[in-house]
Amino acid sequence: MVKARGWGRRVLKALGWALGLFLGLNLLLVLVFRFVPVPSSGLMVQRRLEAWSGDKPYTAHHRWVPLEEIAPSLGVAVIAAEDQNFADHFGFDWQAIEKAVQHNETSRRKRGASTVSQQTAKNLFLWSSRSWTRKGLEAWFTLMLEAGWSKKRILEVYLNIVEFGDGIYGAEAAARAYFGKPAKRLTPSEAALLAAVLPNPRKFHANAPSDYIRGRQAWILNQMRQLGGDQVIKDLEG
Repeated sequence: MVKARGWGRRVLKALGWALGLFLGLNLLLVLVFRFVPVPSSGLMVQRRLEAWSGDKPYTAHHRWVPLEEIAPSLGVAVIAAEDQNFADHFGFDWQAIEKAVQHNETSRRKRGASTVSQQTAKNLFLWSSRSWTRKGLEAWFTLMLEAGWSKKRILEVYLNIVEFGDGIYGAEAAARAYFGKPAKRLTPSEAALLAAVLPNPRKFHANAPSDYIRGRQAWILNQMRQLGGDQVIKDLEG
């Protein structure tokens, strides 16, 4: 009995140390990336590992630029398309989640409700899957980002690491690959087109948009105007 208790205490102590190390590393990463440009992401690593296990050549294009070097219209387009309550929620849009649940109960075409904060957490720290483990970790990192970063920083990191196509990550790489210009010079129409492919950037292509993507582009442009255009980004900065 005494030996069993001693063994149990050792296990609990080891678990405590493991949990403390996990939380400490999480906090360190969040604090570092609050100020330091993000050189890579969990999704980029996952894509490279997938390429190694296959026979298809893979080249990643990614170049970090500060938010000031990204056209404000791209930030507005992403918010209009993905998370119109971005400035007001604390990581989770409960109204959007409720609507998505109701929609998914009656429709074959499933709708997600991930916010920009959640997508930033997932893309930066985790991997792409539908497991409950990944969703739980995503919620944890989302809360850490919301608590430790400004909304401006969350959007800046998101725009620099989001996948816009096969091997194309971030606004600068996407702008140069699809439009031959830096992200700072993107027009609202081009920004809306990039945002339109985000539900599935490996299926949809900004340089060869389908009728569906053109329809989404037009809808996003309309939403951008209704939200107030570039003032959305100015409000985040202010």
